[in-house]
Amino acid sequence: MSTPADQSRRNAFILSGMQALGGANPALVVALSSLVGQKMASSTDLATLPVGIFNLGLAIGILPAAYLMRRLGRQGGYIIGALLGVGAGLLAAAGIYSLSFTLFCVGTLFAGLYASYVQSYRFAAADHASETFRPKAISWVMAGGLLGAIIATQTIIHTQDIWPEHPFAAAFLAQAILAALVLPFAFALRLGRGTRNEVKTPYTGRPLREIASNSYFLIAVLAGVASYVLMNFLMTASPLAMVMHGHSLKESTLGIQWHILAMFGPSFFTGNLIKRFGKIPVTFAGVLLLGLASIVALLGMTVPHFWFSLILLGLGWNFGFIGATNMVVDCYRPEERGRVQALNDFIIFTCVALSSFTSGHVLAVYGWYGVNTWTLPVSAVVMLALAWLYFKNKRQPYFAR
Repeated sequence: MSTPADQSRRNAFILSGMQALGGANPALVVALSSLVGQKMASSTDLATLPVGIFNLGLAIGILPAAYLMRRLGRQGGYIIGALLGVGAGLLAAAGIYSLSFTLFCVGTLFAGLYASYVQSYRFAAADHASETFRPKAISWVMAGGLLGAIIATQTIIHTQDIWPEHPFAAAFLAQAILAALVLPFAFALRLGRGTRNEVKTPYTGRPLREIASNSYFLIAVLAGVASYVLMNFLMTASPLAMVMHGHSLKESTLGIQWHILAMFGPSFFTGNLIKRFGKIPVTFAGVLLLGLASIVALLGMTVPHFWFSLILLGLGWNFGFIGATNMVVDCYRPEERGRVQALNDFIIFTCVALSSFTSGHVLAVYGWYGVNTWTLPVSAVVMLALAWLYFKNKRQPYFAR
């Protein structure tokens, strides 16, 4: 008979596999959508619109996904999410085939709805893990994205010549297959009680306003927002910027692969770093790396400059976002987790969606240098907030439970 610790590890392993397949979804959308938009949209300013709609779908899908997972359990929610992913790939491919930019954007909207379920995999692993295993459980799940980067990149490379008269349509059909492969993993999850029909029981936790007004929670969310928004803003514009500056599609795609490898590769040891140095210092290091990524991007337009900037961007996101996630986990009690997790992700991905809609315009008007310049003061403000919280927390540690 398996122990709770064994079950936690099994679930984290399964969720890591789901992250590998589900993580290919945003990687593929980001790598290809701006290029599809450049060919099909009526204006260059609209080239990144599909990525913006993807992030909009992610943001608006978070609260309904949280409700469904409270009602049906996480397992039921993840099955629905995978089916949305299948629909996303089919719709996007149909949009490319029929030269309908609108239909393609609907496909990326569904891809965003699918991603709203994928984003909660890390919390599913954390909710059923012990205090000591929790950082590792989150890191294990995020490490699944490492395979997602490889899967997405190889999917693009090996499908780009299958249907040359309809570029990238085959890649999105492959994405539908990858989403379908999530289903057996979801059926294998054993998350235990406490995640099904929670909506039917009276809420006994603190008011959400009380939790959200705490400085620890506010700065944790700020760090999560900065980590994801800065990463997404630069990553969305990067493939288009590389092509605009004379680099090939293969170089652009490989740049995104290196970026996503850097996003998820450190997850194998990020949990250990958090245990050794603490959540706030690791989050601080992540935001610092995001700032350094922009500095490298400002130094030149060669392929190595783009690639090294994207690698630093990925590393910064990993430390910043995983660190911020662990900080948010400190802010709620078990009965409060659904609402607090949904609020955190809703705030983050609403901001991400807004940044996605503006990145194409900023790139078209101000160029690659303009895209990178504004990120530096944002990084500085967040680092100052984290430094203040670190010294405040040393004097009076905060822990909701």
